[in-house]
Order: sequence, then C-alpha cells, then structure tokens
Amino acid sequence: MNILEKIIAFKHIEVAEKSSLVPVKLLEQSIYFQSKVVSMKKYVADPEKTGIIAEFKRKSPSKGAINVTASIEKTSIGYMQAGASALSILTDKEFFGGSIEDLKMARKFNFCPILRKDFIVDEYQILESKSIGADCILLIAAALDPKRLKELAAFAKSLGMEVLMEVHDAQELDESLNEHLDLVGINNRSLKTFEVDLKTSFDLVNSIPNEFVKISESGISKPETLVELKNAGFDGFLIGETFMKSSRPHQAAYNFMNEYRKLLRESKGLVLEK
Repeated sequence: MNILEKIIAFKHIEVAEKSSLVPVKLLEQSIYFQSKVVSMKKYVADPEKTGIIAEFKRKSPSKGAINVTASIEKTSIGYMQAGASALSILTDKEFFGGSIEDLKMARKFNFCPILRKDFIVDEYQILESKSIGADCILLIAAALDPKRLKELAAFAKSLGMEVLMEVHDAQELDESLNEHLDLVGINNRSLKTFEVDLKTSFDLVNSIPNEFVKISESGISKPETLVELKNAGFDGFLIGETFMKSSRPHQAAYNFMNEYRKLLRESKGLVLEK
C-alpha cells in the first residue's frame, strides 16, 4: 500500500468510530450548522487580495514534524493580517498531527473562508466539517472514484458549503470535473511518491475550465513562483510548509506576502510598458 491508500483505509475506520460516538443529530445542533458560509471562491478570486490560502500544518508523512508547537490562534490571525485570502486547516490527527479543535479555534478568531483539509470519504465527514465551522471541503480525485467524488460534492453543496477538488494529473482532471465544484486545485506533490514538480501546475492550468477558481498547491517556496503561476492563469495558491517550517509562521507569511505583492506590482508595470 502507498501512503494515500493507507490514509484512506484508516479514514474509513475512523469515520465508523466517530459516527458511532457522535451521531449526526448532535452535529446538526452546532451553532455553525445553520450559519452561512464565507465564500472561498469569492475571496480567493478577489483581485484586491493575494489569493493565498495559508495552511496550518503541524507535520506530514513525507517530512515528519514541521512545527508541532505553533499556536493556531496566533498563526491563523497572523496569516490573515499578513494578507491571506483564506485559511486551510489540517484536521487529520494520525498522519498530519491536526485536529478538529484546530479548525474550531481558527473559526473562533477569524472571519474568513476556512478550508477543512482532510481526506474525505464519507458524508459524515462533510456534516462534521459544517458543524465545526468549515466553509469549504477538500475532495481528492486520487482518493475517490469520479462518481463518488461527484456524490460527495453534491452533498456538500446541499449544505451550502463550497468544494475544492484536488487533482494530480490530466486524467484525474478529465474524469472528475463536475458541476458541483467551486475550485480546482493542481497538487504539485504526488500523494503516492511525495515528489514535487511545479511543472504539473503549468502543464494543467489551461485544462481547467474558466468557471472554476484555479489553485496551485504544494511546493511553492518563493514569491517569484507565485508571480509566474499568477501570470500562467492561477487565481490562488495553497501554501503551508513554507510558512510552517519557520519558528514564527505568521511572520514568514507576512514577509512572503509583502514580497509577492511587490513583485506582482513590478511585473504588471513591465507588462504595461511593453
């Protein structure tokens, strides 16, 4: 089994356990359940914002511990003050060291779109996502067959939530696109080998229909790369490790976003001059 297969197998067990402990009726009593979501699609595509979805990630299967001591309160607030368009919060505990408490805490302190970053395989997890204050869920094409992915996306939409679908290659993109998606992300990191190649984003950006907000994910470590991705046609960028590996993730995000804005202004100036 590769790491993705291990994670998905574990998720099915985890969902069975959780749903027996916390019934749907209890999830539906959450204060967030009837709340209107904050649109990630709108915030990320807003030309006045950076388009950056800043991620809170404590560890990963490929890198091990990244930053296990970071404060979710300080980091999430700092990300938004730095100019992030949205937050991505890892809620997987077993493989990424996250928790639903992290997302609840981020929701408590921030009015912005929040993506629940997890491996969703069941409607129960979508109900849970809504109950903890998430606005958007992630559906991974490599982890779901196209029919199942479409069913889960439709279910999320029925709750008023938005959906980011993540793909890794042209085949996944072609097979899994459906009308219930809001954002389409190209993950430059293979979930099978964990190797990163930014060429994946550049190769696939024009294959994403323009009705979807286009996101480039993983392996983005330089503001210059963001300018290139933006000019190639991406609306947004999911960045976590670049910020989280710093002892002060919010400060790293602030410096990165300031440099990005400066470079973007310069690149627009050059285009105008031409």
